[in-house]
Amino acid sequence: MKVGVLALQGDVREHMASLLACGVEAVAVRRANEIESIDALVLPGGESTTIAQLAEVFGIFEFIKNKIENGLPVYGSCAGMILLADQILDAKAGQKSFGGLDITVRRNAFGRQVDSFESDIAFNDGSEELIRAVFIRAPWVEKVSNSVQVLASIDGHAVAVRSETALATSFHPEITGDHRIHRYFIEQVARPALQKVK
Repeated sequence: MKVGVLALQGDVREHMASLLACGVEAVAVRRANEIESIDALVLPGGESTTIAQLAEVFGIFEFIKNKIENGLPVYGSCAGMILLADQILDAKAGQKSFGGLDITVRRNAFGRQVDSFESDIAFNDGSEELIRAVFIRAPWVEKVSNSVQVLASIDGHAVAVRSETALATSFHPEITGDHRIHRYFIEQVARPALQKVK
């Protein structure tokens, strides 16, 4: 499996390292022909408005939006969650998202940079082991549709969700050295989605 990490802004290298540790080919992508060659896509943490604006500058915003709409398996962490949300609360004026996840997110829900924190949380992947979650100016999910499953919550707010072809987390698993989230994306979201297409 070849997984692309959108390399416009954000923690691209960390995601690539996590994907490689899971045994898949990881490539940085920023052009349509590069995205055309991948089986799944990761939208990294960073600044959601900047990533969306750069995607437009590179002429790939609508291309990515259409690929996600047509079933390209995708995982978004932090800013990536905002970019996957169909609805964004506290959005900047004119802020756009790729969409693809029928959720409503609130930007910077846990506070500003100084309010960043770490917490051990339960992740619904069948394991009893808690996962270390790092929240940096993180969003949370205010509302999910029936097509979206909540995988983790903190203080009553959903912080990890999935649909048939998409996974999103408010936190940054790529910076902890724990590859469970990436492995879950590959094995439980991307592979089954790709098998349905074949």
